Amino acid sequence: MTIQRGEIYFVNLNPVQGKEQAGECPVLILSIDAINRLPLVATVVVGTKGSNVPRDYPTMVRLPSSESGLPLETVFLCFQIRSLDPKRFPENPAGNTISP
Repeated sequence: MTIQRGEIYFVNLNPVQGKEQAGECPVLILSIDAINRLPLVATVVVGTKGSNVPRDYPTMVRLPSSESGLPLETVFLCFQIRSLDPKRFPENPAGNTISP
């Protein structure tokens, strides 16, 4: 499996500490495809349901479901950047921010 920049996956982010997003969350792949093809880590930004974020801030990106392919509006929290092992990702992405 090769993940690609712009894809969105639901992954389990546990275990976490402090104010980190926990549980199964959408994550948007930020790392470049050359890195994603290697068995290293993928850099992601963590998302949450749009209804959890009543107000927009400069450190957030709100994507309607029509643009992401996800079932709900999602807000990506650009201050919640993580590096994840590729084993955390399911086989297929749940959405994508890149038009075919």
